[in-house]
Amino acid sequence: MSLVVDFLNTLDVEDDTDVLTNAAGWRGWSHERGLEAGPVSAARSARAALRAAVGDPLRPSPLTVPVTVQLAPDGPALVARDAVGAVMAAAARLAVLGQWSRVKICPADDCRWAFYDESRNRSRTWCSMRVCGNREKARSWRQRQA
Repeated sequence: MSLVVDFLNTLDVEDDTDVLTNAAGWRGWSHERGLEAGPVSAARSARAALRAAVGDPLRPSPLTVPVTVQLAPDGPALVARDAVGAVMAAAARLAVLGQWSRVKICPADDCRWAFYDESRNRSRTWCSMRVCGNREKARSWRQRQA
């Protein structure tokens, strides 16, 4: 779960930073997680597709990434050649476990941060109620008062 969320957050809308701007940033991110980087263009495409899949309307793009299923004595496992494959395998695992719907994108236009909804009823909307949720509630209150 954290690999998928970390990957989605290689784009930081609020700080206007993007780890995938260049190959060096992507290699550094992958190396920190013990993964082989692979091409940065594949990482950009994968991130765009995953962000679209979790509800980011700003990043629409379908994608197919090869991942191998390896049969071992302790059961089947998804095996990836590089970081993009590892992220996609982790996303597939979330889907199989029924947890994919818990990966969300903050709806605040100036945030768009990815997070994992750990609430019991899966109703969390904002990445942070203290920051983004509070801002939206204040905006809404000001509009009602005007």
